[in-house]
Amino acid sequence: MSDKDVIARHGLAKRFWEKKPLTKLNKTEWEALCDGCGKCCLNKLEDEDTGEVALTCVACRLLDDDTGLCSQYDIRHQFVPECIVMTPDNIDDHAYWLPQTCAYRLLWEGKPLFDWHPLISGTQASVHAAGVSMRHRTVPEFDTPLEQWEDHIIEEPL
Repeated sequence: MSDKDVIARHGLAKRFWEKKPLTKLNKTEWEALCDGCGKCCLNKLEDEDTGEVALTCVACRLLDDDTGLCSQYDIRHQFVPECIVMTPDNIDDHAYWLPQTCAYRLLWEGKPLFDWHPLISGTQASVHAAGVSMRHRTVPEFDTPLEQWEDHIIEEPL
């Protein structure tokens, strides 16, 4: 298994995320914020009364458990129409359900990135080494009935 970074992170201004608000990032900078942990591709349960979101290890059908990445990222909506594309324009509506370690959520909350983030460490392998990635830690949604998802709730941060 290679830890080659499939997210384009070369040629970006040093620590650009500390100098620009999320709304001013270009597409490459925005995509580079993704740490590749795979947590956003996990199914979540939201309490109707409190709005609290619980993360499960039940993976979207497109999450590759060997890499922790979406296997069809560029065309994922053809397979999962309800997949949300995070953008600077919609983060205010969706940040609450993002994982606590997610760069988008952290920056939206005014917090710094963790040292293991590839933009700081310089390598995708740091996400796996820190134990943050969901690689080899998920169960497939098609093999897990909805009524059993509560049995697969995981604590954050990992």
